[in-house]
Amino acid sequence: MAIIAQLSDIHLAAGPDGEVDDGSGPVRALRAAVSSLLSLPARPDAVVLTGDLADGGRPDEYARLHALLSPLPMAVYPVPGNHDDRDALRAAFKDHPAVHESGTAPDAPVRYAVDVAGTRLVCCDTSVRGGSHGTMDDEQIAWLDATLAAAPDVPTVIATHHPAFPIGIRFIDDMRFRDAAAFVRVIERHPQVVRLVSGHVHRGAVGTVAGRTAVTCPSTYRQLFLDLTRPGRAAVTGEPAGFAVHLVTDTGVATTHFVPTGNYRPLMDVE
Repeated sequence: MAIIAQLSDIHLAAGPDGEVDDGSGPVRALRAAVSSLLSLPARPDAVVLTGDLADGGRPDEYARLHALLSPLPMAVYPVPGNHDDRDALRAAFKDHPAVHESGTAPDAPVRYAVDVAGTRLVCCDTSVRGGSHGTMDDEQIAWLDATLAAAPDVPTVIATHHPAFPIGIRFIDDMRFRDAAAFVRVIERHPQVVRLVSGHVHRGAVGTVAGRTAVTCPSTYRQLFLDLTRPGRAAVTGEPAGFAVHLVTDTGVATTHFVPTGNYRPLMDVE
């Protein structure tokens, strides 16, 4: 069984002087998330980061991010979001060979596939330079189709920043994965895809894409207010930060847990 943890929407920010403050909210929150993840009785086999890792896409933000993630003993796989800069992200994770699979040309998509304890993790780049929405052009769709076709019998998890299903929060859906029909058709052709995981929403949500379960991950920093009215209010809440843990069995059964940040201990044993 593969255990894949998911951290998302870290939004590590630099101050006006260009330095990242160790005492700032997102830094403290990421430290807490890493500590919580390491306190799990069964440590994950890998961690996927589903975008908006740096708030401003600055090299110093990514350098600090890389340092804050260094206590994690397992492989870490980043995916860019709409706040990220592909080139700065790729440079910061130069010690992660998979991140460079799609090349080093300026603004090349950060996309790759890796094996995690018998499960395939396919990381797709839905970010758009200068935009908050997500998309995948024809070339990226063709890459995804070919990548999935290369391992039709291996249970597969697909990671993106933007979810390909409606959330119901107006301003998030305004920044949705646009023109997702081609992406959905690819998923339909590949039954080995057992879970789709995304960020962007700053809270846990569950939907379907091509008949498969798709989930979004809580933010390690701030959660968005659940306002499903129209036009709705764009606001953050005091809800606890968190992350997700995905289990995939050898037969392709997938389960997702949402975990609030905090080093929780058993209160009592139950029979």
